[in-house]
Amino acid sequence: MKESSSFNAIDEKFMRRALELAVKAIGRTSPNPLVGCVIVKDKLIIGEGYHLKAGTPHAEVHALTAAGNQARGATAYVTLEPCSHFGRTPPCADALIAAGIERVVVAMKDPNPLVAGRGIDRLREAGIKVDVGLLLQEASVINEIFVKVISSGLPFVVYKTAMTLDGKIATETGDSRWVSREESRHYVHQLRDRYDVILAGSETVIKDNPALTCRLPGGRDPIRLIIDGQLRISEKAHVLSASEHSPCIIATSLAASPDKVERLKSLEQVEVWQYDTPRHVPLEILLRDLVRRGWTSVLLEGGGGLAGTLIKENCVDKIEFFIAPKLIGGNGPSPLSGLHIQHMAEAIELHDLQIDMSSGDLHVTGYLSRSEVRGPKPEIRNQKLED
Repeated sequence: MKESSSFNAIDEKFMRRALELAVKAIGRTSPNPLVGCVIVKDKLIIGEGYHLKAGTPHAEVHALTAAGNQARGATAYVTLEPCSHFGRTPPCADALIAAGIERVVVAMKDPNPLVAGRGIDRLREAGIKVDVGLLLQEASVINEIFVKVISSGLPFVVYKTAMTLDGKIATETGDSRWVSREESRHYVHQLRDRYDVILAGSETVIKDNPALTCRLPGGRDPIRLIIDGQLRISEKAHVLSASEHSPCIIATSLAASPDKVERLKSLEQVEVWQYDTPRHVPLEILLRDLVRRGWTSVLLEGGGGLAGTLIKENCVDKIEFFIAPKLIGGNGPSPLSGLHIQHMAEAIELHDLQIDMSSGDLHVTGYLSRSEVRGPKPEIRNQKLED
């Protein structure tokens, strides 16, 4: 949808404010989208708000509450189409109508089939002028997680890694502390605070014994998810006991020792998800199970074998690579050892690249062109999931 030429600089100013409000709740609204709302009258903001958490009032309700009776005849700027259905909260379209709003400016339509234009239609049927498409690209980016989940049933997956300039994530002796600079590592904890789930393979847990927690003041520990098809990790691994508030999930297969499965399941804050597969965990099914639990975003932190496999199976959406100005040579591990492309024509293209060097490392962010990813997805049935 293209932006309408009817929008002016004042409209853009207030929509940008609504977008600023929306991202204040980043990492806190899953499985709901990020939404900001600004109520304006006589070119002045009379109320504003944003969606804080799933199950709580939406952005429009907070903004209307702040505006009070002044909302009658005002304009509402909303980053996402107001909902038109009853969920855990009443429809926001009805709240805008009841408040006497005269005009609503919407950045993007809601991709959720439960809404998908119905909220806009309801507003227009009530005589409210509705303009759609202002700062559409910006609104789409802040809700890339929500759009991915609604359109595919899969979570949004980001692969984060740090490597040297010659493409190594550790020396050939396995030493990886530290590849990146302190500023980059601080940013990684911001990512952990933002994403629902942090994902690693058993090899990473065995070699590095990480806690996979967020160490920011006031930060939130993500769900820790370990893929361990043969259940090799130690029962004393840090990841099993590092967080009091966030569970650790071990995804495994029929190759796991039944006794060890039971011992791990008996630990506090530990869940074992066992699949009816011989040795490996069915990755796409696992990711869909995360969405069924209400977890919509995944930060993949290791290692290269798991990352390569997930990319090959079309499961990664975005990369965050930190490239340190260091050279170590040798035969150290690479960040994509599980990806084996034989011909340059099959190389995976990245787009919408952003490059930043403020931390002293080269921080490269980009999106995978999913149509370029090669390799068929395995068909795996007879899933068994044990919480």
